[in-house]
Amino acid sequence: MPGKIDIAPPSQTDASERTSIVLVGLMGAGKSAIGKRLAARLGLPFHDSDLEIEAASDLTVTEIFAKHGEAYFRAGERRVIARLLSGSPIVLATGGGAFMDPETRAVIRTRALSVWLRAPIPILLNRVLGRTHRPLLNEADPETVLTRLSALRSPVYAEADLIVDSTEDPPDMTTDAALAAIQNHAPPRTIRVDLPGAGYDVVVGHNLLSGAGARLAAALPQKRAIVVTDEHVARHHLARFTASLDDAGFTHDTLIIPPGESAKSLGRFASLVEDILALKPERQTAIIALGGGVIGDLAGFAAASVLRGLPFAQTPTSLLAQVDSSVGGKTGINSSHGKNLIGAFHQPRLVVIDTDTLATLPRREAAAGYAEIVKAGLIADAALYDWCEANGAALLAGDRSLAEEAIARAVAFKAAIVAADPREEARQDGRALLNLGHSFAHAFEAETGYGTALLHGEAVAIGLVCAFDLSARLGHCDPALAPRIAAHLARIGLPDAIPGWAAEALLAHMQRDKKMRDGKLAFVLARGIGGAFTSRDVPEDAVRETLRACGSA
Repeated sequence: MPGKIDIAPPSQTDASERTSIVLVGLMGAGKSAIGKRLAARLGLPFHDSDLEIEAASDLTVTEIFAKHGEAYFRAGERRVIARLLSGSPIVLATGGGAFMDPETRAVIRTRALSVWLRAPIPILLNRVLGRTHRPLLNEADPETVLTRLSALRSPVYAEADLIVDSTEDPPDMTTDAALAAIQNHAPPRTIRVDLPGAGYDVVVGHNLLSGAGARLAAALPQKRAIVVTDEHVARHHLARFTASLDDAGFTHDTLIIPPGESAKSLGRFASLVEDILALKPERQTAIIALGGGVIGDLAGFAAASVLRGLPFAQTPTSLLAQVDSSVGGKTGINSSHGKNLIGAFHQPRLVVIDTDTLATLPRREAAAGYAEIVKAGLIADAALYDWCEANGAALLAGDRSLAEEAIARAVAFKAAIVAADPREEARQDGRALLNLGHSFAHAFEAETGYGTALLHGEAVAIGLVCAFDLSARLGHCDPALAPRIAAHLARIGLPDAIPGWAAEALLAHMQRDKKMRDGKLAFVLARGIGGAFTSRDVPEDAVRETLRACGSA
């Protein structure tokens, strides 16, 4: 079992070194106009790389292209940008092709914060008409040139740290937007899920959906994707997400399904598979889940099944999915016989967690996701549980920095367990520890029909109290722990007791659980907070007593 998991905030050294601002984008995007205004607002010197090159060579950019060619110009541009960024912080406007050079991008990534000023072709065209000092514009009709350059360069510009739209609004308004984006920027946290031959990153941060396309392009084998989402998530987040795919050069389709746990059915799975096949995917076409745990489980199982396995990525939008179901590769659907009894292990290539999506989440659903963070602390990190007791209320009230820290810590905890036991095959402990409270929770969900009457996280919350009551009843931990956990869950608005369901009915559900082995049900018990372990030596009478002590009839 892994020990305490600590996730530090993004490196302060890194943040302090990346103090210059570099503006990238096509000609006409307003890099110089906005750059000068940003520099004045930030109290930094302003530089234009094209002007620096012209001053150094005593030739215009057009003359350099004509006399020496583009390769010569790009080499000089690379040296000039590296020199400018090697000193004190500045605001730098670059030529349209500068960011296309891998070496230049690497320098910018190390030493500066990059901002793509994104503008549609009609606006760019209006701004560059009549300009004769742009050598690329002299090659053909300006609209044709800009359209070609946009298709070629936008997927690379999308790798910038920030994307700011350059519109027909006055430059001061675009400057305001750029300044706000810069001031609100914080480097995302990246947690590695280290698996043999199938490792992947989980990226956690603010405003990540806008740049998700570039990250996905780097992680997926083909720039073709099928996005699976539900009606609620589509309304709030789909446009921003698919715009990022467009920026990164993806060809994509979207399949929208009804929301709710009822979607995890054989019927819905069959319909989704047929809809995916109708789009004629290739073996490298990716399935991208945009949504909560239901979408991730359903889309992931479809990805595991279609053409015997398609690349898969997760962009979870609920707290529950962000801290639990999006990481680890478990996919599946429900049966009339129980929850998640049909499925497959299918690891994602990338998980992008944008904490901004939590702003649209009803508080009840956010609290249900929070139960999984509490669970992580109870399993193996007492300090994380103490942190939850101190910060849980503020987290659920919308504190973004607390949410990012909690998600990163919970993901890192799960990543360590998944790496040690990817397919839950360990005879003791291992990945099965993640099921703390779940033997009870799945019985509660089965009793309520897997609907909205009891959310998964709410069932887990009650299950956690039951697990500690059972552990104390068997002599493994202090009897005061279950009441302490129940009190914390109740304070933040989660259920902490069974609302009268019959103990015998719940036991019957448990006996159909997929964790049964040799006729015995596995439980995750605890020797204390942070001291979970698995056991198959649990008398049925003790389970019955716990159910009744926690509210069963």
